[in-house]
Amino acid sequence: MDPTPPVPHDLSPPRDVPLRLRPPRHRVDPRARRWWLLRALASAGAVTVVIGVVWWLWEPARPWLTAPLVLAALWTAARAVVEPRVRYAVHRWEATDLAVYGLTGWLVREWRVAPLSRVQTVDAVRGPLEQALGLATLRVTTASSSGAISIRGLDADLAAELAERLTAVTEQTPGDAT
Repeated sequence: MDPTPPVPHDLSPPRDVPLRLRPPRHRVDPRARRWWLLRALASAGAVTVVIGVVWWLWEPARPWLTAPLVLAALWTAARAVVEPRVRYAVHRWEATDLAVYGLTGWLVREWRVAPLSRVQTVDAVRGPLEQALGLATLRVTTASSSGAISIRGLDADLAAELAERLTAVTEQTPGDAT
């Protein structure tokens, strides 16, 4: 486990820092690695199991199913071993009184900043696996055509607190979020 310092809940940035695309300061919750592992096993692992069962039960198909089975097994291994580690190393977030910053991805990295004057909605979303692990996704929807900024793998209580805080700050931010 990586000793990650507690996340400060003060969203106030230094006033002399301009709003710009920069690396966000905070890591996601370490439990997110388990969440990414379980998601990988549920998707890529399920495909590997189906191909493996067909390979095992249907002997005439073995010659042409061997290569897809090996590829599926390698993809599952990469998703289960590499993806959670890379995502945890890459994913960062930060929320200030001026903007929400997000850095995500494992194969393709997306680095975004959303000024709070452009925010339309702030949601804390919890899927079944996230609920089981005590995690949540903070989704900040803006007027951008690029869609929402989603910060996945946050502690559920922190995500709810951030959603409440960002909503309050957004209400006080001038602009019409369009």
